[in-house]
Amino acid sequence: MLGSRNPFDMPEKLPVFPLTGAVLMPFGHLPLNIFEPRYIQMIDDALGMERIIGMIQPRLAQGDPVPDDAALYDIGTVGRIIQFQDSGDGHYLITLEGLARFRVASVYPASDGLYGYRCVEAEYECFQHDLTPTEHDDGPGRGRILELVHDYFGDKDIDADWNAVSQAPYEALVASLAMSCPFAPEEKQALLECDTHEDRAHMLISLFEMSTMTTQDHGMFKH
Repeated sequence: MLGSRNPFDMPEKLPVFPLTGAVLMPFGHLPLNIFEPRYIQMIDDALGMERIIGMIQPRLAQGDPVPDDAALYDIGTVGRIIQFQDSGDGHYLITLEGLARFRVASVYPASDGLYGYRCVEAEYECFQHDLTPTEHDDGPGRGRILELVHDYFGDKDIDADWNAVSQAPYEALVASLAMSCPFAPEEKQALLECDTHEDRAHMLISLFEMSTMTTQDHGMFKH
């Protein structure tokens, strides 16, 4: 079982890294390869302070880099840098741990910052419960998720460490699957915006079941 976490000093003005198809869930771990100069500077700035940045998706699918004027979703997640490696070739390899979600109150233009990355005015009040895990590891839907994910990974030809999957704490399991499965960006955003870990688990089950039904329907019409 995961333990409750102390709230970090999450800033009102939050630097954000917009990336299509990449969401960070509370209790999730997200590896990132940082190479664009403005985001290298963002990481340098974060390492000198609380090691905190925000992950958020643009509303419309965008290439990389995401344009400065791209509209952002209203909800993202605060992440804390828990691993950092300078590759020596202009790239940073980092891992973010998801702390809690935030709601965007306003967006500061990139030109307001000296180094060009975007910041938002972030509100956290609605998401304090993100810091608290469920009271037991055998959370609602866990058994059904484990049953369905075997079929889903098999259909998608995805390799997995099934021992690690089966032993993962409930929140970490739900977060990892919501982040890593090849869902559409809007489906990942819907998972992020679920009110609780349990609600997210039930939506995962629905997405897995719909994928299984689609695969079965395609199989029926093969000749």
